[in-house]
Amino acid sequence: MLQGYSSVSQALLGTFFTWAMTAAGAALVFIFSSGQRRILDGSLGFAAGVMLAASYWSLLAPAVEMATSSGGFGAFAFFPVAVGFTLGAAFVYLADLLMPHLGAGEDPQTALALNLDPALVKKSDLKDPASLLFPERELSIRIDKRENGEVYQRKKLAATDFPEGAAPSGPVHGNSGQPGVSSWRRIALLILAITIHNIPEGLAVGVGFGAVEKTASATFESARNLAIGIGIQNFPEGLAVSLPLRGAGFSTWKAF
Repeated sequence: MLQGYSSVSQALLGTFFTWAMTAAGAALVFIFSSGQRRILDGSLGFAAGVMLAASYWSLLAPAVEMATSSGGFGAFAFFPVAVGFTLGAAFVYLADLLMPHLGAGEDPQTALALNLDPALVKKSDLKDPASLLFPERELSIRIDKRENGEVYQRKKLAATDFPEGAAPSGPVHGNSGQPGVSSWRRIALLILAITIHNIPEGLAVGVGFGAVEKTASATFESARNLAIGIGIQNFPEGLAVSLPLRGAGFSTWKAF
């Protein structure tokens, strides 16, 4: 994003900048824990404001101006821009509807990891993996009180039990009704949505630099500001992907 270079070189520099900002945001997973949702929520809110401003002043406004100056649409110069905006929103919405058919909610390993907090897993559970899949098979005793104050013990034993040392032989299939699978679906949708909308972001950077000096508002400064704005909003997006994956049980490096 340095003046004096060709539009292609400028677009490549802008794309590399946005990628570096995404990686820098994802690297915060090494610093923050997965439970710090306020940081993530605040960062995403800030990114939303930056992206809305950059989308309008660097994309929508120049597009409407170019359509108006061409004279091909007259009073409906906003129509092609509105169509593109609607198609982009519909694309993300359809991706949400297609998620169950793409198998995003059928990964039992990831769903199991989402149900487990590594800090809460007991050492005895690690020695017996079956207890992680069937935690209710263990005998539990709970102390309760009757209405008259008498103390008694309540024993609980799950109906599904295995002999000691035995583990289930069949594979565990995902169930879209379980909370873990639902969480995995949300994380997969988040990653897919960010990946999908990075395509028009790259297109926006290329169009921004390619349209320099085509209209009065399409300047090098506006194209550079657009690339910087996209890079800024990509920063918390990287954190929005790595932090939920870390909370899902993946290692820090895998989440990054």
